[in-house]
Amino acid sequence: MPFLAGSLAFERFSVDGFESSAFDDEHIELLAQYVAGNAKTSAEENTHVGFLGGAHLFDQEFELSKNVINEALHCSVRIDTNEVPAAIRKAWLQMELAAFAKDSPSGVPTKSQKKEAKEAMEQRCIVEAATGKYRKMQQAPFLWDNRQGLLYFGGSAGTASGHCADLLERAFGVQLRRISVGSIAQAWAVEADRVAEVDDLMPACFVPSFHHGQIAWANEHSQAPDFLGNEFLMWLWWTLENETDTISLPDDTEVTVMLNKTLSLECPNGDSGKETISSECPMKLPEAMQAVQSGKLPRKSGMSLVREGQRFDLTLQAESFAISGAKIHLDDENEDLQVEDRIDAIRTLSNTVDQLFHTFCDRRTGSNWDKSLSDISKWLDSAGKGAKKAAA
Repeated sequence: MPFLAGSLAFERFSVDGFESSAFDDEHIELLAQYVAGNAKTSAEENTHVGFLGGAHLFDQEFELSKNVINEALHCSVRIDTNEVPAAIRKAWLQMELAAFAKDSPSGVPTKSQKKEAKEAMEQRCIVEAATGKYRKMQQAPFLWDNRQGLLYFGGSAGTASGHCADLLERAFGVQLRRISVGSIAQAWAVEADRVAEVDDLMPACFVPSFHHGQIAWANEHSQAPDFLGNEFLMWLWWTLENETDTISLPDDTEVTVMLNKTLSLECPNGDSGKETISSECPMKLPEAMQAVQSGKLPRKSGMSLVREGQRFDLTLQAESFAISGAKIHLDDENEDLQVEDRIDAIRTLSNTVDQLFHTFCDRRTGSNWDKSLSDISKWLDSAGKGAKKAAA
């Protein structure tokens, strides 16, 4: 089942309002009550969302022993849509209009005929949708970790995750909030007593000759400092190149980091577009350095993390801290233990990424940040001069 084998991709939600200390039969009954496939969709109400047992697209069986693993609820949501595609709707409308135009002296449908053609097309959509030929099913896994109060959603971001959150809130009476790098920073600030410092943060300028105001991809409806994700990746890049590849975490453990496989950068002003570099070590390539020297900021990076002997390979999205292509390396060959261990490994992966970011937050809001920013700017400048000299 998803989350229990293979590579991982997920975004995270915090879960508030769940009063139970553990999942039990009552919660399994709620899953069955909102099971997928028991409601038919129509053209008027063309989306239905329900729970699945997680094994496959038609798995409607829920059991404690199957769906609750290591204090985490693992199953799926299925999103059924029953809507005639826009291209077909357009074609049917054109056919209706052509019929009216053929019988019209002017060869052009009147205003009332256009309205009638649209009504005929809509009615045909209702009839055709009722046959079920346009029904589509989309399955997305989730892991609800009651120990951490987190939901790991494994489907595509946006509509699917919104449907999942709505269903869980309706079924379990909880409140879900999507986690972003800005919300992680704000939660850290409360714990570290640096709320004012985080609230006062403004986007850093790593290249003095390149100035940017509002970042092009920023969520205008959010006050969370999501730009810190881009700065985190830049700081991490500089740290690995100039200081150390082993970083101390707030819990007194250490993580060894390597940036690899892929790097995506974008101009924060939206002027010079995006750039994606794929390589075993993209940060070492001249085009990567040229991109940041021109003012572009990293938005996504592949990386490997090793913490207390456990290794994770993943791609991290800067602003949302969504993780994709994550591989968890477990040595134990006992299948029963692997399932339990894998849940713990997902927790460790999530915690490691957050703690690594907390280390950056401590530096970003501390008295030494101005020096770090200056060092990064000098590094970029000297690397650029070195590249030009080598080219000459």
